[in-house]
Amino acid sequence: MPNGNVDKLYQVLDAFEKAGKDKKEIEKIRKLLEKGNVAKALEQIRKLNARKSEENDTEIKNNAKSKTNTGNSENNAVDSTKNNAITNMNNTSENQTKPKPPKKRKKKIEEVEAEEQENTKNAEKQESTDENDWEDEETRDAETYYDDEEEEIYDPLNNGYYEEENEENSYDDLDNPEEKQGNEEKEKDEINSNKDESDYEKNDSEEYDGDYDYEDDEDSELEDWNLGKEKIVYKEEVKKQESMYPEKLRDDELEKDYVGLLLNNPKLITKYYILFEECYFDDQSLLNIYKSILFTEGGKFTPEIAKKGFSFSVDNSETYQQKQNLREETQYKNLNPEEVYLKLRKLCVLRKSFMEEPREEIQEQIMGIRDYELYDHMSVEEVKAAIVQVSVTQKFKQAVLSEDLTSFLEKGENNLTNGLELPFHILSSVFKGIRKGETMAFAMPSNSGKSRFTINLAAYTAFIHKKKVLVISNEMSEEKMKLCLITTVINNPEIQKMHGQQISKTEGELLEFKFRPDKEAKVEVDKDGFVLQGEKETRQAFVERLKKVSKEFRQTIAVTDWANKQIQNSIYFINITDHTNDELKKVIMNYYYKEKIEYVFYDTLKTDTANIGNGEEIKRTATILSNLAQNFNMFICLTLQLTESTTLPINLTVNDLAVSRTVKEVLDTLCLIKQIVREDWNKYQYSLEEVDTKFFELKKYTDPDERYYACVVDKNRAGAKPKLLFNLNLAYNRWNELGYLRLKNEE
Repeated sequence: MPNGNVDKLYQVLDAFEKAGKDKKEIEKIRKLLEKGNVAKALEQIRKLNARKSEENDTEIKNNAKSKTNTGNSENNAVDSTKNNAITNMNNTSENQTKPKPPKKRKKKIEEVEAEEQENTKNAEKQESTDENDWEDEETRDAETYYDDEEEEIYDPLNNGYYEEENEENSYDDLDNPEEKQGNEEKEKDEINSNKDESDYEKNDSEEYDGDYDYEDDEDSELEDWNLGKEKIVYKEEVKKQESMYPEKLRDDELEKDYVGLLLNNPKLITKYYILFEECYFDDQSLLNIYKSILFTEGGKFTPEIAKKGFSFSVDNSETYQQKQNLREETQYKNLNPEEVYLKLRKLCVLRKSFMEEPREEIQEQIMGIRDYELYDHMSVEEVKAAIVQVSVTQKFKQAVLSEDLTSFLEKGENNLTNGLELPFHILSSVFKGIRKGETMAFAMPSNSGKSRFTINLAAYTAFIHKKKVLVISNEMSEEKMKLCLITTVINNPEIQKMHGQQISKTEGELLEFKFRPDKEAKVEVDKDGFVLQGEKETRQAFVERLKKVSKEFRQTIAVTDWANKQIQNSIYFINITDHTNDELKKVIMNYYYKEKIEYVFYDTLKTDTANIGNGEEIKRTATILSNLAQNFNMFICLTLQLTESTTLPINLTVNDLAVSRTVKEVLDTLCLIKQIVREDWNKYQYSLEEVDTKFFELKKYTDPDERYYACVVDKNRAGAKPKLLFNLNLAYNRWNELGYLRLKNEE
């Protein structure tokens, strides 16, 4: 109870004491107040007042019988008037021993006096007594008095204007003691409740003065309503900033229109509901109201399937006010429920797909569906289908061919002209270089150098063009490939310009660890002039000695040290023997994502494990690799197997492939390469131009490692398909493109 009310109780006790009431009882009540037991003190005050009221009733009856008996003591008159007011203006009529059930309204003094005149036979005497009693100023302050401005009865015990209660709540005049006691207990509960709510009242510096200003109360309520409205707007602004959806997937007005329609007509929920799994509101306060509609406003109309998955709403004053605002906002709008519902359903479907899709490029496409020209005419199912179409279509490259043609032509920066140069001039010109997005294949007979040719191309791409490269092999081991790479890096003229060491070493010499000594070095050598390792000399000791006595060895180590430092253009290697097409694809994609490798060399293209012996399945594998090249903008180079046939090298066709001929269909370029046997060297000649009058004979070599290969371009999407002559030395892994090949008898 507020401190002001406690003070009023002390004033009442002072008035009781002046009126001659039981001082001991008053003292006990004071102690209860000092201890803070206000509820108990108030109960005792009421009991004390009730006992005195009974005495006053008897006294008033005696006064009514004898009009001349006006000399009673002033204190009795004061007590009589005072107790009549506090006990709700009890009737004093002889014929009415129980008061009339009071009405629950504030009563003016004229109405109270009218009741006294009707119910009391001695009204005139009573009015005279009341007029005398009101002259007592102190008694009026302590008990009950008229408010001159409002003319309402003020009761300090009730902390406000006197309100008569219903019969069931008025316990002071009940004949039944049990009912009276029960109502007293209710009164205690109300007092305790008021005590709990008194915390905020203590902060109010102005005590209640007994005058109830209804206009101030209305102003306060209006101020609170406006403040609440501002709070709602502020919270909406915060949610908008924290929205989980991009701007294109937001539509606050659409959500408000939908919820407002349902609030104004809850029966609409029977048809226009959104299932839990597709309910993606941006404004969470509107989602809360939607839940309220499902279970409260439209609860009896909502199908059970619409309620499934939803929890109950959280209702408070802000929610109530927001509902009122939404009702008012949508009440006078000319809205079509079917149209609003369809728009929100489609938007929720887009939001759901957007949140479930991790790929940013797909998310952009999903948002773009709202910009479709026919979006407004699409159904919910058509929007779902469009999302699936986006996911599928996004895997493929898309463009508008008629767009930006001038820039394309003027810049010339495209894969058609900017492929990486091959180590072979004519092939680079014919194929337009190594171009990402394409698959290139070279077919050779067994044991003709397919792996060495692969390493030659891979090393050139890595070290000359400074690109990361992946080499996949299902024939040669890591050790053989490393030895072949060292041989290539040491002997390739273009790569020699990079590392600066002019040296020639065969693969056999490197394998046997043979190095020639310096001229001034005094070391033991074998019959070929290579430094000999001592019988008891360890390999490490031999290495340290070679560093001192062999420049050739020092140059070789310098080359390998240089290659070790080419981290940014490394050559990655993986050996796969038994594999499936799916595993091959995953290997390539793993290196693509992990190392951003866009140049892949695969030696040799074969069917997967499950289809060994089925040559037709080779096309399936080639198709998978071709799709990877196109979809991820990679260059993939393959080697294929040629049959051991009697076909002349210059007359090779796709029919000479050892595998399915149909593999050609999925390749961008295909070269058929076969060795020209030594006995036929004199049958061929070559020119530097495809159409030329000057021809050259094939040089005769005594070195068995020197060979001539015919290269027939069987397929070329970029244009010409010439027949070329290569001179190579597998010992040094050196490949030289000489020119255009032809038979002499073609003259």
